[in-house]
Amino acid sequence: MLKQYTHLRFTVCINDGGYIDDLKVRTVYRVLPDESAAKSNYLRIIDETGEDYLYPAAYFVLIEVSPEAEEILLLTLQGSEATPA
Repeated sequence: MLKQYTHLRFTVCINDGGYIDDLKVRTVYRVLPDESAAKSNYLRIIDETGEDYLYPAAYFVLIEVSPEAEEILLLTLQGSEATPA
C-alpha cells in the first residue's frame, strides 16, 4: 500500500479573542480540514488544550512551510499538545 502524503496547514494566532487559556498570540497552530467551517469563515484549530475547536479565521494568518518544516512542526506541536498546562 502506498503512503499517502497530505499537505498540512499551519497558522499563526494574531488575536486570542479572549480565549486566553486556549490560544496564545504569536503561536503556531495546526489547522484541520473543515470545509463547512471555512464557508462560515472559521478554522478548525488544534489549540492549547490539544483538542480541535472552531475559531474565527480572522484570529489567524495561514503560513506556508516547506515539507521539512511541516514534519518538524507536527512533531513539535504533538509534543506540546501532550504536555499538561
